[in-house]
Amino acid sequence: MSSTTVKTYEMPFKAKNSLKDFNLKSPDLKTGNPAEKRQEILAYFLRTFELDDQLYKTIKEDETFYLRADPLRHPLIFYFGHTACFFVNKLVLAGLLPGHIKPEFESIFAIGVDEMSWDDLNEDNYNWPSVAEVRQYREVVKKRIIQLIEDLPLELPIDWNNSFWPIIMGIEHQNIHIETSSVLIRQLPIEKLQKGIFNHTCEEDSAPPKNELVPVEGAEVELGKSSQHPLYGWDLEYGSFQEEVNDFQASKFLVSNAEFLTFIEANGYHNKEWWTEEGWSWRTYEKAEHPRFWIKNGDRYQLRLMAEVIPMKWNFPAEINYLEAKAFCNWKSACTDKKYRLPTEAEWYRMISIESVEDANQWEEAPGNINLEHYTSPCPVDKFKFGDFYDLLGNVWQWTETPITGYPGFKVHPLYDDFSTPTFDGKHNLIKGGSWISTGNEATLHARYAFRRHFYQHAGFRYVEAEHEPQIRTDSYITDEEVVISCEQNYGNNYLGMEKLPLQLIDLIQQHVKNTPEKKLLDLNCDTGRLAFEASKLFQEVTALDASARFIQPAIHLQENGLLRYVIQDEGELSFFKDVLLSDFQLKDANNLVFMQDDVMKLKERYSNYDVILASNLLEEIRRPKEFLKTIHERLNTDGMLILTSTYQWNKSIAEEENWLGGFKKDGEPVASIDSISECLKPKFKQHSTPFNLSYAIRHNSRKYEVLTTEVSIWIKN
Repeated sequence: MSSTTVKTYEMPFKAKNSLKDFNLKSPDLKTGNPAEKRQEILAYFLRTFELDDQLYKTIKEDETFYLRADPLRHPLIFYFGHTACFFVNKLVLAGLLPGHIKPEFESIFAIGVDEMSWDDLNEDNYNWPSVAEVRQYREVVKKRIIQLIEDLPLELPIDWNNSFWPIIMGIEHQNIHIETSSVLIRQLPIEKLQKGIFNHTCEEDSAPPKNELVPVEGAEVELGKSSQHPLYGWDLEYGSFQEEVNDFQASKFLVSNAEFLTFIEANGYHNKEWWTEEGWSWRTYEKAEHPRFWIKNGDRYQLRLMAEVIPMKWNFPAEINYLEAKAFCNWKSACTDKKYRLPTEAEWYRMISIESVEDANQWEEAPGNINLEHYTSPCPVDKFKFGDFYDLLGNVWQWTETPITGYPGFKVHPLYDDFSTPTFDGKHNLIKGGSWISTGNEATLHARYAFRRHFYQHAGFRYVEAEHEPQIRTDSYITDEEVVISCEQNYGNNYLGMEKLPLQLIDLIQQHVKNTPEKKLLDLNCDTGRLAFEASKLFQEVTALDASARFIQPAIHLQENGLLRYVIQDEGELSFFKDVLLSDFQLKDANNLVFMQDDVMKLKERYSNYDVILASNLLEEIRRPKEFLKTIHERLNTDGMLILTSTYQWNKSIAEEENWLGGFKKDGEPVASIDSISECLKPKFKQHSTPFNLSYAIRHNSRKYEVLTTEVSIWIKN
């Protein structure tokens, strides 16, 4: 597509007093005319991409992109490349792009947004490209997406299986990072920033209102989103759950800076009594004296906004993390002899229901300070009224007592299988209601976003007063069906008289690899980790990689806590709860073992110099197995060993038939997969032994087992 064609669709962002023209409401995906819907989606993509571009124009000099605004997050250069990279990786996975645009970028910018154990934040492992290179890459990606939107067949409704779903997914993902990156930019040195488009800050400065409690009548609340809902949703929004909410009282306003000041002046940051154990640990580590965006000069406070510092706005909402909000509630409870806490997710929905708050697709104009329709900053807590309450939607996000987990009926989306499940750990609490910069899906009533309790977002809180304790679902037992089957295959019993595949492979390694205490092993497609744990007892160093965080998360949890819990199906609706202890397997946490998430087709350079590489049942799970085989030698030392296993279950939904290694006829003759493997490897490897088979059983439930046979071939690098 020519650059001229692209320019006909450009929609420049008009800053001051024109925010309403920059509508970033998520489109209706169920109804309408396909031709008009195509143009609506194209406009939505262009506006979002332009806003993302404008966000980074608040940074004055390119050198600032490489600063760490938060020591637990990547520098801004990562996020600058990440949103474009996400589009490419998901569209390749969906088969909508024939291949990667710039594989090294689509590796380096792929993973690392939430300080998970598999997020590599070691700067020594990165050679970041220049800002100009990333900017050019973003433009190339933008043109490719425009072309896809113009050319792909479009039928309504757009659902999970529709080719336009991953495009909408990429747009909504970009909307998320516009907000989360704005929080990081807000933490950069102010002298390194300029306002850019974020110059329409609220200047109102009046006396903060005195907060008061509003009674809310309890009722049964229906949580979850139907698959027929017209707006895009992330996987954890879908499902159905009913929760009985008792009567409670909630604060009319979000807690203002003035109200939070009373906690500070009561020496709240220095009294351990008000803090949870997690909260006090954070406060001590951070040496926090006040909210992060407050700046104290002598006996006066200033307020850090995104790109400017202003005199304190006492009528703005206090922007804090969950731990600070919880400490405030504990302190207030002690002062008043009442029970104060944060609302639950269900209680927030109850307030929304009582006040008949409309969803984003029903607005003519945003009813609150949200979607960038009013300001590019917070505003007074008594500015936007919703019945008896203020700011039920917008201004700043509101922390809740509810740790994130899926609703009954939750299913992961196959194109983004680690969007939500890594946060189902009891350590991420939901925020509700959106903020001034929340756009797209974030501005919808069903939006479910959760962050670690010490994280800062554009988030504040309101409090509730109630005698009853809230219902908290943490679902500490893994229930994800595919992951559960893997856990049982790794840590459960032997079935049908067959030893587990990971243990068979460990026996094989012990037979064929000498001097293991002096060697390094790379375990590709490590699944839920049993082989890696066993190998850590043999090898000097073990690196275990898997493309899916869903599968490595249980392994990491087991490594960190020594305990893993999951639920396996018995028959019908019956199930077993299983606990796995590392000690039961004579295993240990293994400080010589690291689990990381990565794509074997875009492995980072640091995954090199191994003595043994095991790729178990990997070839049938990647799009271009021949390419993998022809380059894997780059990761091995001379005389290093490559161990391959494969069931040869080639699947057109994963790889086009032209990329299969075998299982088809060529020139009228059948092609065996092992012959193609040999053809790919022989320039760099010699075969160590004759290939052989291993059989193993997979348990689906107490009445259904699957027996698989995988062929093993062993190769030595020349």
